[in-house]
Amino acid sequence: MHPVNVPAFLWSTSTYAVIVAVAAMLLLAASSIKIAKEYERGVVFRLGRLIPVKGPGLFFIIPGIDRVTKVDLRVITLEVPQQEVITSDNVTVKVNAVIFFQVTDPQAAIVRVFNFLDATSQIAQTTLRAVLGQSSLDELLGSRDKINQKLQTIIDRQTEPWGIKVGTVELKDAQLADSMVRALARQAEAEREKRAKIIATDGEFQAAQVLANAAEIISTQPAALALRYMQTLLDMGSNQNSTIVFPIPIELIRPLLAAPVPMKAAAAPTNGSRTATTPDPIPRA
Repeated sequence: MHPVNVPAFLWSTSTYAVIVAVAAMLLLAASSIKIAKEYERGVVFRLGRLIPVKGPGLFFIIPGIDRVTKVDLRVITLEVPQQEVITSDNVTVKVNAVIFFQVTDPQAAIVRVFNFLDATSQIAQTTLRAVLGQSSLDELLGSRDKINQKLQTIIDRQTEPWGIKVGTVELKDAQLADSMVRALARQAEAEREKRAKIIATDGEFQAAQVLANAAEIISTQPAALALRYMQTLLDMGSNQNSTIVFPIPIELIRPLLAAPVPMKAAAAPTNGSRTATTPDPIPRA
């Protein structure tokens, strides 16, 4: 008996079917393999129900049944768009900020909020306007650390149910109107002039106190006063190009202006003899 020959077209069709089946199985197997990086976690929904978080590393899912959403656990930098704020002292300021936050609960970040990035940005914008609206311009310019801490506390409290931890909030820039910038410049200049005058006046007061103490000490010693005048004359005498009129206190020359003291007459001798100091009378002719 001769073997039955299979038609060539039937053999080629079955071969193609096997190849397609094998390719489909390989594709199905490949789609069931997932890899999460060290900083990623896979949030898996199986038929709509949440199952434990997958990753990091290699994990498997059921194609067509499981749906995977990867969440990045690294610190995310979110820039808050520029906001126009009216401070408590009615000054219009344009302020922008930056937020550093991190997802600590991937399941909450996916299940409890639709888009945690957009939600965090909106919360930051509204909180920024509310907090700065309660602060004055001086606090905004000089107490940024307190404002940053207050913003961080409020935003972190609002995003905590979403599995998000806000680490830092920083105000980047505050833009003022040109008229307000000029007014602040005039205020700063006036403040500097006030401080300069206070410092100069305080220096003069201290110098006057020292001079008063020195004058009180010198006044008790006339010799010290005379020495001081002589030292002053010596200092001015080094310059030969000018004529100096220097007043001399009367106390220094008063001993020179006093009248001479007359000599007292010697007492007359008891024995009628003349003293040696008394000249002989001129003899009469």
